[in-house]
Amino acid sequence: MEGLMSKLRSLDAYPKINEDFYSRTLSGGIITIASSIVMLLLFISELRLYLHAVTETKLVVDTSRGETLRINFDITFPALPCSILSLDAMDISGEQHLDVKHDIFKKRLDSNGNVIELRQDGIGAPKIEKPLQRHGGRLEHNETYCGSCYGAEASDEECCNSCEEVREAYRRKGWAMSNPDLIDQCKREGFLQRIKDEAGEGCNIYGFLEVNKVAGNFHFAPGKSFQQSNVHVHDLLAFQKDSFNISHKVNRLAFGDYFPGIVNPLDGVHWTQETPSGLYQYFIKVVPTVYTDVSGHTIQSNQFSVTEHFRSEEVGRLLQSVPGVFFFYDLSPIKVTFTEEHISFLHFLTNVCAIVGGVFTVSGILDSFIYHGQKAIKKKMEIGKFS
Repeated sequence: MEGLMSKLRSLDAYPKINEDFYSRTLSGGIITIASSIVMLLLFISELRLYLHAVTETKLVVDTSRGETLRINFDITFPALPCSILSLDAMDISGEQHLDVKHDIFKKRLDSNGNVIELRQDGIGAPKIEKPLQRHGGRLEHNETYCGSCYGAEASDEECCNSCEEVREAYRRKGWAMSNPDLIDQCKREGFLQRIKDEAGEGCNIYGFLEVNKVAGNFHFAPGKSFQQSNVHVHDLLAFQKDSFNISHKVNRLAFGDYFPGIVNPLDGVHWTQETPSGLYQYFIKVVPTVYTDVSGHTIQSNQFSVTEHFRSEEVGRLLQSVPGVFFFYDLSPIKVTFTEEHISFLHFLTNVCAIVGGVFTVSGILDSFIYHGQKAIKKKMEIGKFS
């Protein structure tokens, strides 16, 4: 047993020195205090890193198919009334959504930006109580009224009992309404008078779109849109205005849900129009993004970059463009994945040991250098060779 204990003592890598041979110095005390502070700071830093999750980023090929893309927006037009502002969306697959009203909300704003009225788009103008019958004739109380669509009806049974319904029938036919006063429904509802009354007002439009996950565009422009000879056209004649102020502020624009760390570059962008009319264009590159937090919850979203461009009225005339704000988006084939995860305890322990050992070793080398340097200088001074 005594022999075993002796062999174990011979394996001791940390031989002890008798306290009688210790020599403590002032420099050693200072270095000990400094190294202890450094150890403590590095330990706290490592502990914070261990307690907080780190985010790992990867790039993978996006192989998703048949999904939809949700576009959340909140845009203010300080000089464009809500009654003439419309929203259209289309993509390269050929799908079109003209004059979108579902899940869209509009706030009427006065010249100072104060809210006059909030309403969900799609309500439209109230129907007049007694619209004209298609074939004229005397109106009786027990008759079923059916307003004329002025040649734009798809069938003999179709009725247009409001100015909005006449405009919609015209849009489906690809016709422009040149003078609303010639339409009895519009005249009785005071369509032009309402446009004049809202002059100087602004509009805050917000909501979301659900579109196919392919390249496309959506735009805000005055007037109803329709297709004419495969060309996208907006009916601006009905408003009897020469120019439209498309100044705008993008309060928020996001492709998908919010996730920690996301930066939407168009949030807060403000454009003031200086020419009579113009066309604002935003070319957006959408990057699919998947964010997974430490609890395993996954958020399917997107990031994007943007390039801005403005075309003045003169260029617009040459290209037969309509005034408006256009957002053209394309999708990247690369998907970014963010994964939150905690550092393992073994990794934390390894780093702590490395901190303690490393600082202890470096401080020991520094102390030894100072101690032996002081001894050498003292010895030279004793023999008179230090100068």
